Amino acid sequence: MFAEFLNIIFKSIRLDKTLYSDNRNFGEAAIYFAGLIMILDGVAGAVAANTVVKTAIGMSGLTAILTWFIWAIFIYVIGVKLFPDKQTKVPFKKVLVAVGFAHSPGLLRFFALTPELMIPIIFLTQLWIFASLIISTKQILNLKSNFKAFGIIFLSFLIIAFLSISFVMSRMNALPINSI
Repeated sequence: MFAEFLNIIFKSIRLDKTLYSDNRNFGEAAIYFAGLIMILDGVAGAVAANTVVKTAIGMSGLTAILTWFIWAIFIYVIGVKLFPDKQTKVPFKKVLVAVGFAHSPGLLRFFALTPELMIPIIFLTQLWIFASLIISTKQILNLKSNFKAFGIIFLSFLIIAFLSISFVMSRMNALPINSI
């Protein structure tokens, strides 16, 4: 079982599209593997950030789980409900698992051991995750176009970014700030 888990991680890191087209990778344990990848991704991000700013590792793991669900919901709604191809018939669970698998490159953030490596590694792994999400979306939604898969991921990203910025800004207005 551990070998199967590592195989999923390595295929995702290699951007191997067969990971998402082989139904054996979406068996009973798939949701647990995807969840573990997301938790480890969150912890790896916290470890990388701790080289500069102290970050709560447990909270990062929980945030990664929440992010996992949000990404999957937006990809499902945009790709399956709003803009599906004719052969796009996929359950939400498969999208959820694919999004989790696609975050495997984030595990490389464990190598950001110094402040000088943090920004380049986080930037590189984030682009890598983005590419992995595009590949997974194209495969699981049976899309004909890489451009459409990119559009689904990019639109999902824009919505998530807008909601995140709106949330942060609303919290900033709630802060008691003295203006002297």
